[in-house]
Amino acid sequence: MMKKHKKLKVFGLVVLTIVTFFLIINVVPPKKSNDVNPFISTTGKPMISAHRGGADNNPENTMKAFKAAVNEYKVDILESDLYLTKDGYLVYNHDSYIDETCNINGDISLDEVEDLPKNKRHYIEDMTLEELRTYNFGYYYEENGTRLYKDVVDIKAEDLQITEAEELFKTFYESNPDLLFIIEIKNSGERGYKAFDTLNEILSRYPNYKEQIVIGTFHDEIEDYIKENYPEYYRGAPTGTAAKFIVTQLLKVNIFDNGDFDCLQIPMEFDLFEINNKDVSLKLDKKQFIRRAHRRNIAVQYWTINKEEDMRRLIDLGADAIMTDNPKLLNEVLKDYE
Repeated sequence: MMKKHKKLKVFGLVVLTIVTFFLIINVVPPKKSNDVNPFISTTGKPMISAHRGGADNNPENTMKAFKAAVNEYKVDILESDLYLTKDGYLVYNHDSYIDETCNINGDISLDEVEDLPKNKRHYIEDMTLEELRTYNFGYYYEENGTRLYKDVVDIKAEDLQITEAEELFKTFYESNPDLLFIIEIKNSGERGYKAFDTLNEILSRYPNYKEQIVIGTFHDEIEDYIKENYPEYYRGAPTGTAAKFIVTQLLKVNIFDNGDFDCLQIPMEFDLFEINNKDVSLKLDKKQFIRRAHRRNIAVQYWTINKEEDMRRLIDLGADAIMTDNPKLLNEVLKDYE
């Protein structure tokens, strides 16, 4: 009997220790990622982030799209990807090649373009800025089944050329000093290093914007390069770091997450695997992730949200930003919350 009582006492102490441990690690305030974070919403509503400048509303990554997003749809953030040209300029484009967004292949359908083999595509790193600016980047854009800009002659006047990074900053620096930016460096290796060096050099002429940009990359070496050489920049969480954050929050052992990032950029759900032709996914549109990120002064930004019901859910959850191809729709939805 005494032996049994002793075992129960030991078991009780073990349980109490575990419970105490979990209480402590969830009560003790975690170390903040930073003291100031302009990407955390202070208005009670998420910021509007125009993905690719608003690809549903205008030809993506063109000045036409960026201007409409800022001036018409009142976005808070412009989001896009940067590539380095052959002659060292930074331009906005989602892919490393330009075939699917402009008329470089002449008058062929988008389906034909998408079927082009990789060795037949036209890559930004092989072209100069001057060459890139000769093409119509609104060529394949459709609205209600009509290609509105297919036959435009003066593409410069219509803001349908490829957009260069400094051109974008210069356009809005005086008129929109509070504008924020989400930028992804797409180049890897040495070209990626040079791309960021070039971006930093450009921003030396627009110093306020330097403090209003968050940088992302899928390349570990670029992430390390930025952390080592440009620690003053805000950074988004790389995929592995974001995954670690999510897992530690799910297991309620967030004290073990030491990721030093400023913005958690995630989808509403993440596909894990497939069983019997059904996708098994992890739901990420949860209040707990936002709440725990905010404890560390980390902003939570969801991508790429184009459905009204999803926008409304994230608004209700308290997301800091919603990245969308349709900033026009999100702007209209947010008016309901005023």
